[in-house]
Amino acid sequence: MEFKLQATDKQGKARAGLITTDHGTIATPIFMPVGTVGSVKAVHFHELENDIKAQIILGNTYHLYLRPGIEILKQAGGLHKFNSWTKPILTDSGGFQVFSLSSNRKLKEDGAHFRSHIDGSKHAFTPEGVVDIQRAIGADIMMALDECTPGTADYDYAKKSLGLTTRWLQRGWERYKQTEGLYGYHQSFFPIVQGCTYPDLRRQAAQMVTDLGAEGNAIGGLAVGEPAEVMYDMIEVVNEILPTDRPRYLMGVGTPANILEAIDRGVDMMDCVMPTRNGRNGMLFTRHGIMNMRNKKWENDFSPLQEDGPSYVDRTYSKAYVRHLFVSQEILAMQIASIHNLAFYLWLVNEARRHIIEGDFKTWKTEMVENVTRRL
Repeated sequence: MEFKLQATDKQGKARAGLITTDHGTIATPIFMPVGTVGSVKAVHFHELENDIKAQIILGNTYHLYLRPGIEILKQAGGLHKFNSWTKPILTDSGGFQVFSLSSNRKLKEDGAHFRSHIDGSKHAFTPEGVVDIQRAIGADIMMALDECTPGTADYDYAKKSLGLTTRWLQRGWERYKQTEGLYGYHQSFFPIVQGCTYPDLRRQAAQMVTDLGAEGNAIGGLAVGEPAEVMYDMIEVVNEILPTDRPRYLMGVGTPANILEAIDRGVDMMDCVMPTRNGRNGMLFTRHGIMNMRNKKWENDFSPLQEDGPSYVDRTYSKAYVRHLFVSQEILAMQIASIHNLAFYLWLVNEARRHIIEGDFKTWKTEMVENVTRRL
């Protein structure tokens, strides 16, 4: 994998670059739609590629391991062949999903032991096993197994957790170096910086990750209960140490404002279920603010969903019609909202990239953050 830094904002740390993989080039900063089980909920790949203009999507190791299962994916020739997505794919190691199981998992030195949310069957993820699973999935970018600590964890727990994550990382890194991809193309391995909300732990983790020399690095364990300002502080602490010539991936973030603030602090890659999950519940994000499509105020508003929006759904459907679909619990409402939100998120990071290159990102960002947080 190659990362080429093209521009840095004159007033801050925002960056524009290009990540080149064997499945295509990604222009950064980039938002990655979440395709947990190999699909982005309610969205066809044709729409994802041609209307939303996604450049890379996510799959999840935990979910794909349980269904359809690794043997099926191997028989298919990997996830790209299985789901017909031809562009880059990143897989989360499943660490966050195991973390979210809480009552159904135990963390031990050898790995994470858990029960399936599907049928209660017992399973274990080891650092080595997670590498092997992601080799079978065939992701262009694979993630290390880690423990995602809650944002409210006390210092002693966070320190102990970081120690476990570090030992897991060393084992996963060795397994990665000892193995090769199964399908004839290169796969990158990103370590994850943990450390909760404690600057000294974050610095320690960031230095250790930097010393590893991986092709890219991730920042995990944020947006899990801590205040937004604390999250921004931790990003700054970590990015002071992470190398500038490797892409930086902030995991599981976030709102449009979160994304802009992360870009301002030197983040290149982001993902979140928010645009699709919130969209399915009637929340639409726009450059002018947030719309709740169940609100009665849209009942007789026959203007386009967003006249200056980036997607065909914005100009095709009226606010009144989309509200009617939500009130009627029609599946089409979820599809329209998901497409709209994802197209907006991709438009947002593309605009950020343009302003970084033009040198006025900071000014544009300040105004845009105020706009996207407004309730319409």
